[in-house]
Amino acid sequence: MPRSLSLDIGNRRIGVAVSDASKLIARPLCVIDRKTENALGRLVELAGEQQVDEIIIGLPLNTNGTKGEQAERVEQFVAQLQSRVTVPIKLIDERYSTMEAQNIMVQNGTRSGKRGSKPNQPDDAVAAAVILQRYLDEQRAVVENPDDEAW
Repeated sequence: MPRSLSLDIGNRRIGVAVSDASKLIARPLCVIDRKTENALGRLVELAGEQQVDEIIIGLPLNTNGTKGEQAERVEQFVAQLQSRVTVPIKLIDERYSTMEAQNIMVQNGTRSGKRGSKPNQPDDAVAAAVILQRYLDEQRAVVENPDDEAW
């Protein structure tokens, strides 16, 4: 069964997450270091390995909902990726996903909760899982409540 792949694209790293086959649960998959790896090639490879039918990418909007410089960088990367994959790519609002990922990691003991401390591991893949889980939950809500005007 096809899965959904999710990306949290940063300047240095790309967090990657994948759904289960039923598209109910998102899980962190890996982190791609953009300085040492061919990020586009690796993502095309992962899309094939994971048998994905869509790629969900977090769009880093400003807190007021406008696009800033980082959102434009993400859109440029998405254009490059779209030319290399055949599955649809969907951009979704990723505001506060990194903060939520950091909170999850603190709760699970994989990150120190002390302000200014360095993480025990990168939170990029966890942030990608947060983005994907939001998307999966939203899609399920639309299916379960098709007449709900909030969606």
